[in-house]
Amino acid sequence: MDNRVVHILNVGSDFLLRKSKNLSVHKRQVIISLVAVVSVLAVFYVVLYRAPVNFPEGGTITIEEGAHLSGIAQQFEREEVVRSAFALRILILLFNGEREIFAGDYYFNSKTSLLGVAQIITRGEFGLVPVKVTLFEGATVDEMALIFENNFDLFDVEEFLELALPKEGYLFPDTYFFLPTVTPKKVIKVMEENFTAKIQEISDDIDEFGESLEDVVIMASLLEKEARTTKTRRTIAGILWNRIAVGMLLQVDAVFLYINGKNTFELSLEDLQIDSLYNTYLYPGLPRGPIANPGLDALKAAVNPIETSYFYYLSDREGIMYYSKTFEEHKFNKERYLRQ
Repeated sequence: MDNRVVHILNVGSDFLLRKSKNLSVHKRQVIISLVAVVSVLAVFYVVLYRAPVNFPEGGTITIEEGAHLSGIAQQFEREEVVRSAFALRILILLFNGEREIFAGDYYFNSKTSLLGVAQIITRGEFGLVPVKVTLFEGATVDEMALIFENNFDLFDVEEFLELALPKEGYLFPDTYFFLPTVTPKKVIKVMEENFTAKIQEISDDIDEFGESLEDVVIMASLLEKEARTTKTRRTIAGILWNRIAVGMLLQVDAVFLYINGKNTFELSLEDLQIDSLYNTYLYPGLPRGPIANPGLDALKAAVNPIETSYFYYLSDREGIMYYSKTFEEHKFNKERYLRQ
């Protein structure tokens, strides 16, 4: 109990008891009872209402997944969120029964009573305002890392890159709401789960198309970088699958954004000779992995290509596409539409 409260109770009790010596037995009993009631109320005030002196005001307390009530109560007493682990356990059982407590990060903006703490963790009121984050379709892991770094002060970018790079292509780009204290592991888990849910929407199309999920994701990542509209993506998908079918090199310029950061109009002949398994000018078939994280439209386009007799395409600086059946036609289009 707070020392100041104990001192006041002791002084008040001594005073009342001294005065009661000159009173009748009945009045003395009334005074003693009054002292007892006040003492009990004082205890309840300190334990249930008054926060500890060193309450972690402005701090965050984390309840881990699978943590047991006794451990949580002891943790909160140890970190001086509450004065009594026992009292916290009793209140939680009263409020929550045998149900699990919400795991996560709890932010305490100001000192909070034991009653308030019990209510907060049984209701999952984290005290943190989620941050809206939009990851655009076709974003790479590196681009995602920059977005998270700009939106979350405590975000560990290096950890994110280490964990996310092997999952390039499978982190679904979307609008998310994350707590300010979100970890890279949590972000990746949410995005992977979203990818799994989204891919189920086209699972029948993928099965019917006959290509592996891995190849579909890689193709979709190319389409994200090569085209802007659904129709264009589907047309280019048809061209690229045609090339694979006849053993032609894909010669997709967009891979160089992933290899060395250069776009179509910046590439040199030396760039085309870079020895990388992503270089579709040197190695046949699809690149070794996705070059971006595709959205649902690109994934759908990959397994719903428009069948044409085209084998070549190019885009001018305004994004207008030109298709051709032969290499001679393609060279003509390059000369006509890509001249400086």
